[in-house]
Amino acid sequence: MTQTILLVEDDKKITMALSLRLQAMGYKVDSAADAVYAMKAAVRCQPEVILLDINLPGGNGFVVADRLRASANLGITPIIFITASKDPEMRRRAASYGESAYLEKPFQAAQLVEAIDKFTH
Repeated sequence: MTQTILLVEDDKKITMALSLRLQAMGYKVDSAADAVYAMKAAVRCQPEVILLDINLPGGNGFVVADRLRASANLGITPIIFITASKDPEMRRRAASYGESAYLEKPFQAAQLVEAIDKFTH
């Protein structure tokens, strides 16, 4: 069965590039462009991993992560936080979510593959 990754990213170019990369790796990709739709998409697609941008319209990625962790069905879903921020506090906060990883944009494809493999194999 094909594993699903939910990509929550508001930049359409990044969404397109990452979606193509993930599909080429054999994943089914669902996406959301803001914090409000992210939760709806997660409930609908029940992903194996969530790639979650921290700076989003409608609330930041940490708000989404809080909602995910409070959800009975999504509470343990691994989250890979992605951000352009260099703020070390964001990295520390992301680490507090348990099954998670953190990638600073721009990141290499190999870093993304490694982070996803950590949770899907």
